[in-house]
Amino acid sequence: MDAELLEIRDHLSRFPPFDSLSDELLDEVVSRIEVSYFKADTQVLEQEQEIHELCYIRSGAVEMFWRSGNLFNRLGEGDIFGYFDLLRNKRVRFPVRTIEDTLIYFIPDEVFARLCDEDDTFAGFVEAGRSRLKTTLENQQHNSDMMETRVRRLVSRGPVMVEATTPLQTAAQQMRNESVTCVLIVDKPQEDWQYHFTGRDGQAWEMVGILTDRDFCTRVLAAGVAPEAPVKEVMSRNLVTIQSDESVYEAMLGMLRNNVDHLPVLHRRRPIGVLHLSDIVRYETHNSLYLVSNIFNQPSAKALARLSVDVKAAFVQLVTEGADSQMIGRALSTIGRSFTRRLLELGEAKLGPPPVPYCFMALGSMAREEQTIVTDQDNALVLDDRFDPASHDGYFEALATFVSDGLDACGYPYCKGNIMATNPDWRQPLKQWKRYFSEWIDNPNPERLLHSSIFFDLASVYGKEVFVEQLQDLIAERASQRPDFLAALARNACNRTPPLGFFRTFVMEKSGKQENTINLKRRGTAPMVDLIRVHALACASRAQNSFDRLNDIASTRLLAEGVSEKLRYSLEFISMARIRHQAMDIQEEREPDNNIEPENVSSSERHHLKDAFEALSHAQKFLKFRYPMSSPGRRR
Repeated sequence: MDAELLEIRDHLSRFPPFDSLSDELLDEVVSRIEVSYFKADTQVLEQEQEIHELCYIRSGAVEMFWRSGNLFNRLGEGDIFGYFDLLRNKRVRFPVRTIEDTLIYFIPDEVFARLCDEDDTFAGFVEAGRSRLKTTLENQQHNSDMMETRVRRLVSRGPVMVEATTPLQTAAQQMRNESVTCVLIVDKPQEDWQYHFTGRDGQAWEMVGILTDRDFCTRVLAAGVAPEAPVKEVMSRNLVTIQSDESVYEAMLGMLRNNVDHLPVLHRRRPIGVLHLSDIVRYETHNSLYLVSNIFNQPSAKALARLSVDVKAAFVQLVTEGADSQMIGRALSTIGRSFTRRLLELGEAKLGPPPVPYCFMALGSMAREEQTIVTDQDNALVLDDRFDPASHDGYFEALATFVSDGLDACGYPYCKGNIMATNPDWRQPLKQWKRYFSEWIDNPNPERLLHSSIFFDLASVYGKEVFVEQLQDLIAERASQRPDFLAALARNACNRTPPLGFFRTFVMEKSGKQENTINLKRRGTAPMVDLIRVHALACASRAQNSFDRLNDIASTRLLAEGVSEKLRYSLEFISMARIRHQAMDIQEEREPDNNIEPENVSSSERHHLKDAFEALSHAQKFLKFRYPMSSPGRRR
């Protein structure tokens, strides 16, 4: 192969979908290529003309247009076009025009057909209706099956069940004889109980509790309960269960969130087994399981701080084992909540019981379950309406300070914007929080919402959960009915733009320590989260996680068909690029951050990032039209 063809081959091999081709297929493509040069502002493809070649941009840039003449897409080096038309009817749907001097490789349709027939990755990439982001992410997700494997695969035997009136000694003997570490407690059913089921004996039962070997130690022996006492006197009544068709990953999270070792597995409402922590550990060992367990066993804030190095180890392990951004975000958020909950427990032990009920509320990425290893603390306290500042605030200020200082020592730095429970503005009774949200929603302005938008991602961490649930209900019911609020929030969501120049080149930081880098949070995930939040509030979604919000948005007609899916894949790809960069920083003993240098990213990943940023840019442009500001003097 001569030098010119080798140069063409080298260029093709660096860009998808050609980067996955075998040497034989790549040689076939190179041997059949024709090269054409087009000056700027030259028509390459006309509407409805016949097309018999796949087009690959070697250098330069082009624009594609809808039939109406509106811009459809802008492409640059390494991009391809014409494949949709080749798959459809070999007629051009989107006319193409150069916007600068451009060199294009033309690949004959018979070669294109062979590539589709013989290479599944290539075929998936160009298949009608599929984006390169979707194809890439689906290929990556094959590497991890924790989200695919159903918990029923881990159930090796049926549960041991005893009636609520069974004596404790009898239950203990049955556990010994059956070699199990727990029994499920059943009773005659009551009306409208969620755990009704029909047993193998044909009788109607309800599951009312669980008794574990640990319960026997702490609630029976240590408490001196008589062996003849019924099991219902000491059983755990707050059942945490999982359906048999849920994933192993969901089972793992259920145990982490609720700090339990036993998880009854149900088929609809009938118990079919009990999953133990060791079952998951045997199936898929993840440091986060052990880490959360260790967190709740630590006797002091100082001891908790020593676990911060384990958080980084758990994060790197999740990344190297192929977890996606949702798995990683939820695992790290669970770890962060666990640190917070344990600090609150230790704080109460030090300061005494709280004078009035309260709920410690997480905000931002922890509330969305989207934390990465680079994060700070955003939190607040919602207090009972009987709260009296003069009598009670000293206690809650001390508790907030204890928790905030502890989190900082554990690797969750103080919030630079002072969005913490240590700030008296964010340590208020429920009625004041309702006034806050009502004022933000009913009388919005961009400046006010710029500082308060973080409060629209909120979740309870510890305490009286109903306080936060009331705030979530207020937001969901009120926000969707206030067009001016949505418009102001939409304007703010467009303040941070993706780092794409006019020709799909990256726009990088120009000053400071991060010069010539791209901040994937500030220019990628953050604006994506912002715009998803606007649509979610518009459709009265109560979801906090961005991917869950996209599910709610997709069930409405707020966005055109397929847009929610594009945003999902774009958010996932940018998030994983950010996460992999942070993991690499840790492995190479650098302080992890959000800034990547494009020259250190593979050509394939650069192209996928451009696609993701392009989807974000289109979504931001639509946001302004979907939520217009009302005219001055007119309220809607």
